[in-house]
Amino acid sequence: MSKVKSLEDLKKLREEMESKLVERNNSSNLVQIKVAMATCGIASGAKDLMEFLIDELDKRNIEAVVTQTGCMGYCYAEPTIEVTLPNKAPIVFGYVNLKKGDEIIEKYIKNNELVDGIIPVNYESIEK
Repeated sequence: MSKVKSLEDLKKLREEMESKLVERNNSSNLVQIKVAMATCGIASGAKDLMEFLIDELDKRNIEAVVTQTGCMGYCYAEPTIEVTLPNKAPIVFGYVNLKKGDEIIEKYIKNNELVDGIIPVNYESIEK
C-alpha cells in the first residue's frame, strides 16, 4: 500500500476500501468459505488448506469467497472450515485435510451432497 501524502490520497484510499467492502458484502450469492487460521489451525495445516481451496475453486470455475477467520472453538478438530452455500445455513467441517477439502468441493459445493466431518451445531440463536 502506498503512503498517504495528502487529503486526496486519503479520499482515494477510502473510496477503494469502501468499494471492496461493498463487493464483499454483496457476495451472498457466492459460495463463502471461512478457514480457521488461529494458531492451532495454522499448526494443523490450515494455511496449505486455504491455498488449496483458493486454487482448486479457481481451476474448477467455482465463484467463491475464501477468507480466513480466527478460532472457531473447535481446536480438537483442526483444520476447520465453515462453508456457506447461497441461501443455505453455514456448515462447519472438521479435520479438513487436502483430500477432505477436495471432497467438500466435489460433493458438497458442486452437488449439495453432505460429506463426513460435519461438526454439529450445539447452540441456537436467542433471536428466534
